[in-house]
Amino acid sequence: MDEIVAAWAVEMPELDTTAKHVTGRIIRLGALFQQAFGESSATVGLENADFGILAALRRAGPDHAVTPTELARRRMMTSGGMTAAIDRLDRRGLVERVPNPADRRGSLVRLTDAGRDAIDQAVVLQQDVEHRMVEPLDDEEVAQLTGLLRRLLLAVDPDTPTRG
Repeated sequence: MDEIVAAWAVEMPELDTTAKHVTGRIIRLGALFQQAFGESSATVGLENADFGILAALRRAGPDHAVTPTELARRRMMTSGGMTAAIDRLDRRGLVERVPNPADRRGSLVRLTDAGRDAIDQAVVLQQDVEHRMVEPLDDEEVAQLTGLLRRLLLAVDPDTPTRG
C-alpha cells in the first residue's frame, strides 16, 4: 500500500492520498479475510454465501427459523437471490421450509440438524482464522482498532446496528 500511495504521489502530486492509506488496507484485509474464511468453510462443504445464510439462521434464536424476507434483509440479498440460495441449501438438507404459524400464507426457513452441525463446525473454524489473523495485535491494540472501526463504520453506514 505504501508503494501504491508513493506511486500516486509521483504521478499525481495534487492527489490527497491520505485516506488511501486506510481504505486500501481495509480493502486488502477484507479480501484476505474472505479468502481465509472461504477456505475454512470449504473444509465443511460450505461456500461463503452458504456460511452467511446458515450463520444468520443459527443466530435467529432457539427455533433457528426466520421468514425468507427477513433472511434476505439480514443478508442484504434480493428476494430472487435468496430464493435460489434457500433452494440450494434445501436440496443439500441444510435448511427446510416450514409453515409460518404467525402467517398461514407464508413460510419460515429453518436450520436442519445437518445445517446446524455444518454451521457450528464452520463457526469454530472461522473463529480460529479470526484469532490467527489478528494475533499480531495485543489486547489493547485489538480494543483500539475495534473502537476505531466501529466509529468509521457507523459514520459510513448509519444503518449499522450499534451493538457489538
